[in-house]
Amino acid sequence: MITNDATLLKVKHEVLYEVAKLAYEGRLDDERDNLPYKMVPGPQPFFRCCIYREREVIRQRIRLAEGKAPGTEDDGNVVQIINSACEGCPISRYVVTDNCQKCMGRACQQACRFGAISMGRDKSYIDPSKCKECGQCAKACPYNAIADLMRPCIKSCPVGAISVAENGTGIAVIDKDKCIDCGSCIHKCPFGAIGSKSYIVDIINDMRAGKKVFAMFAPATYGQFGADITMASWRTAMKKIGFYDAVDVGLGADMTAMAEAKEWMEAKAEGRKKTTSCCPAFVNLIKKQYPELAEHISTTISPMFALSRLLKSEDPDTITVFIGPCIAKKNEKQEYKGQGNADFVLTLGEFRAMMRAKEVVLEPEENSDQQASIYGKRFGNGGGVSAAVAQCMREAGADPDKFNIEKCSGAAECKKALTLLKVGKLPADFIEGMVCEGGCVGG
Repeated sequence: MITNDATLLKVKHEVLYEVAKLAYEGRLDDERDNLPYKMVPGPQPFFRCCIYREREVIRQRIRLAEGKAPGTEDDGNVVQIINSACEGCPISRYVVTDNCQKCMGRACQQACRFGAISMGRDKSYIDPSKCKECGQCAKACPYNAIADLMRPCIKSCPVGAISVAENGTGIAVIDKDKCIDCGSCIHKCPFGAIGSKSYIVDIINDMRAGKKVFAMFAPATYGQFGADITMASWRTAMKKIGFYDAVDVGLGADMTAMAEAKEWMEAKAEGRKKTTSCCPAFVNLIKKQYPELAEHISTTISPMFALSRLLKSEDPDTITVFIGPCIAKKNEKQEYKGQGNADFVLTLGEFRAMMRAKEVVLEPEENSDQQASIYGKRFGNGGGVSAAVAQCMREAGADPDKFNIEKCSGAAECKKALTLLKVGKLPADFIEGMVCEGGCVGG
């Protein structure tokens, strides 16, 4: 049951936990419709205006947990708007506050080029149908009386993929042709009105069917749960919740770095500039926002892809599940479906829900389970890809110091480097792009 200390994270994780628990017990189909009433029994609401809205939010989150769109229409995008949880933000971006003195100077009205500002009885008024959101009125006001209330989701999106529905509902809309599935909006929405599709139910069903399901844990998991939680701890926990075995994706990173080093050396000799391909949000950024630069993307597959292919080469019936902090990996899984890539992707939060459902906790173990090099283990750090490729170059007899690499941490730096590449002004030979600041460990 949701309690009155509910936060958006608690609501999200409780839904995932309840769905995972029912899926393990084989009772999800029977109990799905009862779950919103179990979690929100009433009569008092806990986190929204009324119990009916809360139950609808829960119902739509259950659909997301099952890998479905929260509503009746599915555009195929990984990131989805939970309509019942949205509508809480103002439609107008610029709003006149009570600080307005209705001064005689009328600086705001003079600054507006679109006739959107008029004078009311007590203060000025901005007509949202005429406002172009240029912000000149806010800059001109001597009392700072005009507030910039840009929606957190719109403000957080690095590619301008989010807008407000034109039907007057105030619900946010995601343009899938622009969205790079970075997940920034999910973390920034204060109402928890944006989420991503989960594959928890499909994975658990495969486990219950007796299939050989391998967990592939990302290098970014190192240290996320404390210094005493080692890869051996993860492997033990994964086996307890139903995985056949667990493999470090750092091994896939070692394979990727080796192939990428060879590709970069060839490109350097031919005078071609390249970008990394391991961050799916960065690859999406290029394909959707800078399509003319697509030829510069490295043809080397990601560590997740490489490790999954390795496991499937040993047993084609193996089911591979990538576990890490990345939302965009779910999109990569969809883009390269059926080519040996991971069958499913779980975020760390989704994996935690599965552990809770089986009453399993991560316990300290000796750090004896070493499956990858130190460079593979640090692949998810900012600059980690470049460091791994540079080491492979050294081992191949090349001097990595002769290669100029632009290391981009965050969407803003990625966009700056790609813009320079687009206009032919990029001094670097290669771009390491990570949309999350600090790399995957910051995702």
